[in-house]
Amino acid sequence: MFIGHFAVGFAGKAAVPKTSLGTLFLAAQFLDLLWPTLLLLNVEHATVAPDAANLTPIDFTDYPISHSLLTVLGWGLLFGLVYWWLQKDGRAALVLGLLVVSHWFLDLIVHVPDLPLYPGNSPKVGFGLWNSVAGTVLLEGLLFAGGIWLYLRTKRAAATQASVALWVLVAFLVLVYLANIFGPAPTNMTAVAWAGQLQWLLVVWAYWADRQI
Repeated sequence: MFIGHFAVGFAGKAAVPKTSLGTLFLAAQFLDLLWPTLLLLNVEHATVAPDAANLTPIDFTDYPISHSLLTVLGWGLLFGLVYWWLQKDGRAALVLGLLVVSHWFLDLIVHVPDLPLYPGNSPKVGFGLWNSVAGTVLLEGLLFAGGIWLYLRTKRAAATQASVALWVLVAFLVLVYLANIFGPAPTNMTAVAWAGQLQWLLVVWAYWADRQI
């Protein structure tokens, strides 16, 4: 799940129009921004699995801090509380906290059973849509299209003059998604972790693009 998470960020604009798209992206992708940092710190672990039978070439062996349901609920609560403390906007804080949590439930649909419910000796869950490339692409494509539609609908006054910055961002997200699916497997997890850090640039890009419309 990649563009599906960004789709939720786009869609969040309909609930909180005054909140920047960059902040919505930050919430929706918070877990996948945290995870590569924990990989680099050797706190969480994963291995390259180029011969995996499913869509992803990565075996997520150990990520209870960033991707267990219990800690994700805590991250969502913390994100919402920090935003409320900074902005005193209860509605936006609630939506942003839910966006953080939504990440886990979207992952649940596509992941093979590797998502823990809590740190420690937890059962692991996942519905395994990654076993179907067509099914995964269809689901994420529909989510992405719907999220962009809701975003532009919220920005109705300028929808017909949507900025180049936004559409280049949309195109770039799609290209990265297709490269992840059809490109070669990564050579090592350090490269994956540093590539994951580049997602911060997408958050900054979203802040900028949102201001152009």
